[in-house]
Amino acid sequence: MSGILTNKVAVITGGSSGIGLGIAKRFAKEGAKVAITGRNQDTIDKALEEIGPNGIGIRGDVSRLDDLTRLYQTVEKKFGKIDTLVVNAGIYIVGPLSMFTEEQFDRTSDINFKGAFFSVQKALPVLKDGASVILVSSTVNGKGIPNHAAYSATKAAVRSLARSFSAELLDRRIRVNTLTPGPVDTPIFSTITTSEAEATAMKEAMGNFTPVKRVATSDEMAAAALYMASDESTFMVGAEILLDGGLRDL
Repeated sequence: MSGILTNKVAVITGGSSGIGLGIAKRFAKEGAKVAITGRNQDTIDKALEEIGPNGIGIRGDVSRLDDLTRLYQTVEKKFGKIDTLVVNAGIYIVGPLSMFTEEQFDRTSDINFKGAFFSVQKALPVLKDGASVILVSSTVNGKGIPNHAAYSATKAAVRSLARSFSAELLDRRIRVNTLTPGPVDTPIFSTITTSEAEATAMKEAMGNFTPVKRVATSDEMAAAALYMASDESTFMVGAEILLDGGLRDL
């Protein structure tokens, strides 16, 4: 590895599995001190075994502002000011418009939209001037897909936040950009299906839906996040990196 993030401090919300864990592992390999969040302590502990000695885990829910305040206080005390914030924590709840419940809507919005907004706001006192903030969205932020109305809307909101936050934080040289994946091989498939066979079938189906006929890996997302976190991307402001295997545009 290049050590491109040596002595940098990175926070990854939702960093205990999937895309977030892939990013945390890559950042740690590149020399960063990494703090991850998650809602399950066992999952956090297992993730830290993969991340290594430069990682810490803080249990919390991004929809709870007190948890976010505690997160940043803990990171500052342990590592100091933050160079990179990856706002990755999210939830995937889909269903037909006619049957989607208020509880499902509120949960989706609270974590994906409210959580993203306040993950950045609460970090402002501990973000270094010139820091990189990476908001993780989804390719559905620009598509209309049945059963995805609430989820897609929250991911479109995240994309919008990158523009607005960037404009507001220009005086501190804090750049806010969006990483926009398509389908990625993560545990999400197991959480929304009833068996391993069903999860595998769903993953294969979503992969076949892309022009490249496969899902992405977390390592591919991490490579893009590394560029966005590094000083090589300092001219990238309010922008989006789309990694969806051509799903949106082909």
